[in-house]
Amino acid sequence: MLVTYHKHWQHYSRGSGYLNQLYGYLNSQFIHKQQHSEADINYGGFGIELQEQLLEIGALALDIWKRVMVEPLKENLAQLLLEEMEKDRRDGNVRQSIIHSVINSLVHVDEYKKKSPLKLYEDVFEVKFLRETGEYYHREALQLLDDCTCSEYMDKVIQRLDDEDMRSRKFLHPSSYCKVTKECEQKMVADHLAFLHSECRNMVAKEKRHDMSNLYRLLCPISKGLDIFVQDVKEHIKQEGLTAVASLKGDSVPSQFVESLLEVHAKYSDLITEVFKGDQHFIGALDKAFAAVINHRSNFKSNCRSPELVAKYCDSLLKKTAKGMSETEIDDKLSQSITIFRYLDDKDIYQRFYARMLAKRLIYTQFHSMDAEESMINRLKQACGYEFTNKLHRMFTDMSISSDLNSKFSDFCKEDSTDLGINFSILVLQAGAWPIGQNNLPTFAIPQELEKSVRMFEVFYGRHFNGRKLTWMHSFCNAELKLTYLKRPYIVTLGTFHMALLLPFNSSHSVSFRDLVDISRLPEKELLKQVQVLLDAKIIVSNESTATMDGVFSLNLEYTNKRTKFKIITSVQRETPQEVEQTMSNVDEDRKMYVQAAIVRTMKARKVLKHNALIQEVISQSRARFAPSISMIKKCIETLIDKQYIERSSTSTDEYSYIA
Repeated sequence: MLVTYHKHWQHYSRGSGYLNQLYGYLNSQFIHKQQHSEADINYGGFGIELQEQLLEIGALALDIWKRVMVEPLKENLAQLLLEEMEKDRRDGNVRQSIIHSVINSLVHVDEYKKKSPLKLYEDVFEVKFLRETGEYYHREALQLLDDCTCSEYMDKVIQRLDDEDMRSRKFLHPSSYCKVTKECEQKMVADHLAFLHSECRNMVAKEKRHDMSNLYRLLCPISKGLDIFVQDVKEHIKQEGLTAVASLKGDSVPSQFVESLLEVHAKYSDLITEVFKGDQHFIGALDKAFAAVINHRSNFKSNCRSPELVAKYCDSLLKKTAKGMSETEIDDKLSQSITIFRYLDDKDIYQRFYARMLAKRLIYTQFHSMDAEESMINRLKQACGYEFTNKLHRMFTDMSISSDLNSKFSDFCKEDSTDLGINFSILVLQAGAWPIGQNNLPTFAIPQELEKSVRMFEVFYGRHFNGRKLTWMHSFCNAELKLTYLKRPYIVTLGTFHMALLLPFNSSHSVSFRDLVDISRLPEKELLKQVQVLLDAKIIVSNESTATMDGVFSLNLEYTNKRTKFKIITSVQRETPQEVEQTMSNVDEDRKMYVQAAIVRTMKARKVLKHNALIQEVISQSRARFAPSISMIKKCIETLIDKQYIERSSTSTDEYSYIA
């Protein structure tokens, strides 16, 4: 029957096409003008049924075929077509051109209709085909579940989906492609989600890329099908990240920490790109997992060390000591460090540590390259905005201004015909920009060799900047001394305090601790620390093994060093636990002020606000810098109530009002 129908349909459709061309003038000049517009047909403008419309000759011929041939035979045609499709699924031995032609005729006879041109095709064939397809793949899925493992099941389901998609494209109208695929996915995937989800964790843990790729392809079209899969991937990445940084030891912990995490991040970024086609659900899982790893605390009360470690990693790259790496390699590593930086909750802690380390690099000229320094600050600015890097930019400005001041001071001395007798350069730093404490500065009497230079600079600076006050930070100063009393000359770079302790040996073979106190005016406790540094460096020797107040010191005339130029690291240049503790204390104070400012800003704008709404608003405003605790916000609210910036509402204890 299908063969006969196909043969006669081919003749009839071809003939109707010729006839339509023959009567083209009639169609265009009479029939077309009598037809109503699409809007009239769709919205019933004239209340005219479609059967009452005048049809073009070709459309009339197709309508006759539909009434005379299709309507009486539609049940038989549908049944025969379904049998042929079933046969194609079994062995593929069907007459493709005939089946396609018969199915296409159901579309073709109604194609002249402007409203619902596919209704006949859908009613006669598509609905029944979709129902039969669903039943077939329901049976197929049950059989595969009995015979296959999860991995094998996914392979076979994907093969069935591909086969059915190809079958749709061979035989069906394009409008059916998605419907067929959706029906197959429902019966073979959506109806068996529990089975597929049960294997998620195992294949993720073993990182079976082929299986994960198959599972992703199957679950992606299913509503909420990926939820459990995404969660398992997130937990796996989190566990891998925590394992990578769990047992770091040695002096290079910052480098190990950052590079281990970057390695894990790169690995799973590639996996998500390759296996999950860069799906945003899995990118989000990667971000959440890394945020959890990087901000992990060993216990609730301890601080997260990640901001400090990332800052130290950047410091190690930007220092002169970063040997064996080209400028390009350093720049690449710094750029990669921003990947980890973006996940930090406590970016303000990072900023504090980074600023302190930057200050030391600039003051002691330990930086590898000023271009690299500026490039890194620009990256931080892009990540967090201008406010985050404002003080860092001001530090660079001070360095540039100081360079100009040194040139002008040199010209000033020449004009005054003053010979300082030494090479003298200064750094004039803004107190508000540099993380250098001015409190508790030790008393210090500068050596007479420096008095003239210091006095001349104060005169010069006072003339150029009237009203500004200079505070000399001698503990941060460096000096170069030439040691000429040894077998060969050495040039040593050391702190100003150390220089002041060595200069008295120009006129005396030995100096007592009490003499050094009188000469330097340093507090005894501070002086003991500075003398001990010189003893440890073996520049001087003592009658005691350690620096004591009763000690007598003399130059070590047997001192040798492989290098003719060397440095004695001062205590200021070394990082101490006290510095770390002070940094964290400063961060806490900054946070309290930031939260208080956020509360006042919010209340000034809102006037009246509920307690929970205020807390959420403050958290939202602070998120870019740090994650404030609820307890901190509550304490800041109480502080502002005491300061009379806000008050509790008279009508509700859970509401605050702004005091204008």
